[in-house]
Amino acid sequence: MAMTDPLGDMLTRIRNGQQAKKDSVLSPASKLRARVLEVLQREGYIRGFSDDATGAHPQLRIELKYFEGEPAIKHIARVSKPGRRVYSGSKELPVVRNGLGITIVSTPKGVLSDAEARADNVGGEVLAEVF
Repeated sequence: MAMTDPLGDMLTRIRNGQQAKKDSVLSPASKLRARVLEVLQREGYIRGFSDDATGAHPQLRIELKYFEGEPAIKHIARVSKPGRRVYSGSKELPVVRNGLGITIVSTPKGVLSDAEARADNVGGEVLAEVF
């Protein structure tokens, strides 16, 4: 069966891996997923990620991050879904947890966090929210 929301699948793998206290999780590789993981790494929500070419299909190994035994990511959710796309201008980007969390946005300048998008004065599709 074809996957209708590959990014949502990756976010679910991260969420499930942290609930199970895993050190790392695997997700099929794509450019969009890699860009989202770059934002998560820049913002300090994951330790890192790398290409894992052990199988027939390329995959990304995502190194999860914990602080004092608790996951660094308390909440990760998809905002714009295949059935309902959500777009926002640079001035209307949502603020997560009064600035304690981030929103990941796909912009013409690439995949950015909400603070980076505001600084570059660009809007786009709101992909996910993390705190």
